[in-house]
Amino acid sequence: MPDPAPALKDWFDPARYRHIAQEVGAIHPGFDAKKFLKLALVDLDSLSLMQRLRRTTESLHATLPSDYPRTLEILRQLAPRLGHSFVSLILPDYVALYGQPHFDLSLDALKFFTPFGSSEFAIRHFLQRDLPRTLVVMEKWSRDENDHVRRLASEGCRPRLPWSFRLEALIADPTPVLPILENLRADPSLYVRKSVANHLNDITKDHPSRVLDLLHTWPIQENPHTAWIARHALRTLIKKGDPQALGLIGASGKPDVKIHHFTVSPKHIQLGQKIGLSLCLESQATTPQRLVVDYALHYVKKSGSTSAKVFKWKEITLAPGETLTLTRQQTIQDFTTRLHHAGHHAMEIQINGETLAKSGFELEK
Repeated sequence: MPDPAPALKDWFDPARYRHIAQEVGAIHPGFDAKKFLKLALVDLDSLSLMQRLRRTTESLHATLPSDYPRTLEILRQLAPRLGHSFVSLILPDYVALYGQPHFDLSLDALKFFTPFGSSEFAIRHFLQRDLPRTLVVMEKWSRDENDHVRRLASEGCRPRLPWSFRLEALIADPTPVLPILENLRADPSLYVRKSVANHLNDITKDHPSRVLDLLHTWPIQENPHTAWIARHALRTLIKKGDPQALGLIGASGKPDVKIHHFTVSPKHIQLGQKIGLSLCLESQATTPQRLVVDYALHYVKKSGSTSAKVFKWKEITLAPGETLTLTRQQTIQDFTTRLHHAGHHAMEIQINGETLAKSGFELEK
């Protein structure tokens, strides 16, 4: 069996800290590299990825000039030298922790740093402190020529951004961010469109009607970029079979199909092996049907209970009486974000949000 992949937290390992110290010293000859390494490396093995990131920021603050504008100039020069997008998050993190009294200077720095990694986590501290003032700047960013900056305008103010704290004011009322999303509704960059779709999907969890009403005003049929955003923005509602969401992407309502078979094989696997899915369905309708085919995998948790994750499979148009067979493979393996446990893993076919067939497999460890 191959060696396990290195843990993400090892992006911040002793070699990385030595590299950071070397680069900072080259920019700022007065830098105390020994003190930085001593602070950064203490009990490193016990720290998680995000704890190591914060430790790096704090160690830099303890060894760089106390003059914030001077330190920003050093960090701007450091940005292209780090050579790792996630490690570069230490730069906007520094701004978030120590730059809030310097609003204009700090937001300009976050704009500068975001192409090297992302300032999406850091900007949230400014949104939390002064939402209206920060959103004025982010609306300008949404019209910037750089796609990294435009993405930051959307990603940074997502109400439920993963790995960050929630923006409760925007969960309660997303109205203030709608001008930003309007500016980006047909963005040519896939990087930006993914963020806009994820942002809208966040909003559907609290205000589904607001998103549906907004998308009804967008040129979904005329612009393929807007259509892409709408499809992905509505994924949570589509998985629930919401008729308005299905209608917006051109899907039919309740599916009129017969399932001839849905099989998962093999029935018993070990971690690291693949399962194969096969689905055969036949249209029972007298007119063409636009169908969204997903499948739900019920993962077994450590406690023995299960938690479902819905995977996208296929969007199809099925002619009257047409029979179609779909196949797919999926490797069952551990990730940093998901550990597998032995037991029966149920699987369900969902078409336009409606569960129509079930199967499953046994994971043995």
